[in-house]
Amino acid sequence: MENTKTLSSKVGLYASIALTILTILTFGFAMMAIPPSGPNCPGNCMEYPFNDLLNYYPRDYHWMYLAIFQLFAFLIFVISIHYIAPIEKRIFSFIGIAFALISTTVLLSDYFIQFAVIPISMMKGETEGIALLTQYNGHGIFIALEELGYITMSISLFFLAPVFSSSNRLEKSLRWMLFLPFILNIVAFVVYSILFGIDRNYRFEVASISINWLFIIAVGILISIFFKRIIKTK
Repeated sequence: MENTKTLSSKVGLYASIALTILTILTFGFAMMAIPPSGPNCPGNCMEYPFNDLLNYYPRDYHWMYLAIFQLFAFLIFVISIHYIAPIEKRIFSFIGIAFALISTTVLLSDYFIQFAVIPISMMKGETEGIALLTQYNGHGIFIALEELGYITMSISLFFLAPVFSSSNRLEKSLRWMLFLPFILNIVAFVVYSILFGIDRNYRFEVASISINWLFIIAVGILISIFFKRIIKTK
């Protein structure tokens, strides 16, 4: 049992470090991909049916490649927490894994289809249905799946919070850092729905990504410290 916990902590340590670094890199590349359409477009905006999207390839797709590896690290990270959770709290961490699997499946499919299908289809003149799939359509499939993926990611983090039940400062901070993304996602969704109805465009999607990634960076740092303490103790 002790050997299992030590090994899980080592895997968790490396996963949390990788997750933090990959999230920072992904966030940085995503910030450079300023949308050439929708409410945040700075000028010369694309309109339906988004026939000029190849002008922004591959610049606007780089961050998705990084996001693929970030999601792999996220899933390993969540599983490693499950294996160090106290027996009586593993129901919560197992639910966290379930939502992490939903999130990663949705987002991996969304991103892989986006960079593996859209550009080559446009290059070959196969444009039927592209407008509904492309990331530049603020009410398209890509944005909807991202919303679903990041909401379920925040739920996964939410269910990891009870694992850290100690009263020390580190675990208290972790509980709040894991608890808040879901609450902020709900607040953001309600606010944007009130302001814009079903025509949210990608406003909530951007807010949800930003909330999740910022908290994941902070949580990744704190949990790497947590895992390191376990390893030193053993």
